[in-house]
Formats: sequence, C-alpha cells, structure tokens
Amino acid sequence: MPDAATPARIARPDGWQILKRNRAALIALGFLAALSLIAIVVPMLLPAALKLTSDASFVPPSSGHLLGTDVNGQDMLYRLLSGARVSLGVGLVGALISLVIGTLYGMISGYAGGRVDALMMRTVEVLQSVPRILFIMILIAALDDYLVDWLDGWRLTAQERNWTRFAEAMNDLKAYSKVLVMIVSLGLVEWLTMARIVRGQVLVLREMTFVTASQAMGQGSWGILRRHLLPNLSTIILTYLTLTIPAVILDESFLSFLGLGIEDPASSWGSLLKDGAQVINPLESKWWLLVFPALLMSASLLALNFLGDGLRDAFDPTSGE
Repeated sequence: MPDAATPARIARPDGWQILKRNRAALIALGFLAALSLIAIVVPMLLPAALKLTSDASFVPPSSGHLLGTDVNGQDMLYRLLSGARVSLGVGLVGALISLVIGTLYGMISGYAGGRVDALMMRTVEVLQSVPRILFIMILIAALDDYLVDWLDGWRLTAQERNWTRFAEAMNDLKAYSKVLVMIVSLGLVEWLTMARIVRGQVLVLREMTFVTASQAMGQGSWGILRRHLLPNLSTIILTYLTLTIPAVILDESFLSFLGLGIEDPASSWGSLLKDGAQVINPLESKWWLLVFPALLMSASLLALNFLGDGLRDAFDPTSGE
C-alpha cells in the first residue's frame, strides 16, 4: 500500500525516448526555440533608425531593408520580429490561463462524478455551442472600458501619493488594455477542450488502486487531486498546452485582422496581415507586406502542431504510439 504522502505515478514507456525518434517534432522544437530567441534578441540589436517611422514608405526588400518597409517607413524585419514576440506571447499566456482553468475544472468534474460531473459537463457543452470569436468580441467590448477606468483610478491614486513611476506604468498599461483583455478573453474561451481531456483522464485514474489506498488512509479529496492525480496528468497537460497555443494565436490574429486586437504602434502577425491586405491591388502589389508575415505565421503554427502531435504520440496513452 503506497504512502499517502508520496505521489503515485503510473508506469509508462519513456515518452522522451519516443519523442526523440520523431524527427519532425524535434525540427519543430528547434525552429520554435530559434524563432523565440531571435524575436527577443534581434530587435534589441537592430539600429535605432530601423525602429522609427520615416519617409521611405513601401521600399521593397533590399540591402538596407531586408524585408522592405511598410506604409510608415518602418523596417518590416523589426515589425515582423516584434509581432512574433506579441503573437507568441499572447498564445503562451492565453494557453496557460486556459490550462489552469481547464485542468482545475476537469479534475473536479472527473473526481466528483455523478450529478456534479453531469452538471459541469453540460455547462461545458453549452459554452462550446457559443461561437468563440463572438464570445471573445463580447468580452473585449465589455471589459476594455472597465480595465481602462480601473487603471486610471490607480494612476490618479499614484499621482496623489507622488508615486511617479507607478503612475507612468499605469499610463503605459492603458495603451495595451485591449491586449490584456484579449489575452484573458482567449484564455477564458480555450479551456473547454482542456477540461474535457483532463476529466476523461481523471475518470480512469480515480479507479486506480493508489487512489483507493489514499482514500482508505484518510487523505482528503484535494490532497489526492494535488499529490496523486495531478502528477499523472502533467505530461498530458503539457501535450495539449502545446496544441492550444496555435489555436490562441489564430484567434488573436483573426481579431487583429478585423481591427479588434493589437493596435498600432504595437504589432502582431494578425495586424501585419491586415496592413498587408489593405495595400494589395492589381496595379501595384506591395507583396512583401503580406508574404513575409504569412510565411512566418504559417511556419510557426505548423511547427507548433508538429510538436504537439509528437508530444501527444509520446505521452498520451490513449493516442497510441
């Protein structure tokens, strides 16, 4: 009989060894790591002149501007890498929010069982019937003004107490209020699939002998969830987190393309695609404004999906090897 204080794990084949044999997943992981590093480091090393607006509008790719310039004369390489930071950051944070909510919800639903499980799953089904983009748009419209007023209140309080730096920080955050609301909104929508997956795994795990032994030794439900079930769910959660990131990035890009997401001077892949689509015409095509963001976004989403599939094949016992 296992010690109730010692986390119990189910013996499974070494998933990392299976992952190492998946060449596509390893290439995708290397590409994403390199892209993240480049997006963080290279914009800081570029000359200051490339980061500012100029009169050199719509300059095609050349030695001075490797990816050309946009309508404001800004270097597209700088904007593309800055957009990568925003899009990948939004995808990661939004996916983490969905992971926390979905994991907690699914664990409670699966472990409780019975009427509680039925009620919680019917709630998920109702929420899944609502178009998620519409739900996100409603949340952004409802919460954006509230967040701006909240930040304004903190800014005024800081000014009254002569907290100059804090007041400046609150003022800067106001410019990104819609981004913050969008990240939270995406996280509040994308957790539904995670909750279903976690709930299904918990329904299996709760029948295992180590759970029965822990219950017999007097360990509480929260202790069992935290000490025994969560460790056995960790690799499944990591796998589906990787698959949630591209879904969040796609939603953010679509919203930014519609003008409801990232706004100038900040950029994301969606806002860059919107800018590129606005200047495409049969007479004079500024192809570089659309091609480069589309290629980088497509390659990144493809890499995330390859990596997620590789992790699922390696760690999800229900998917098979």
